[in-house]
Amino acid sequence: MPNKKSAEKELRKTKKRTIANKKVAVAAKSLVKADLKKVKVNDKSVKESLAKTIKAIDKAAKKGVIKRNTASRKKSRLMKKVNALK
Repeated sequence: MPNKKSAEKELRKTKKRTIANKKVAVAAKSLVKADLKKVKVNDKSVKESLAKTIKAIDKAAKKGVIKRNTASRKKSRLMKKVNALK
């Protein structure tokens, strides 16, 4: 437990930010997971949902939830798999 008033406030702020960051991260991760599942079963509709997934990854990177290079890597690997679909 924090001893000072300012430390208590920082703790409250941190909890609030953690919840917001978690929401962004989970949203991006679930979209990526759904797209990978579609790729695995050769579902052509993955191309429509891909834009939404990339947008979520970019938002997570912009907010600092994931690093820029990590976001680029995730997008690249996902695009590679989607483009490999016949």
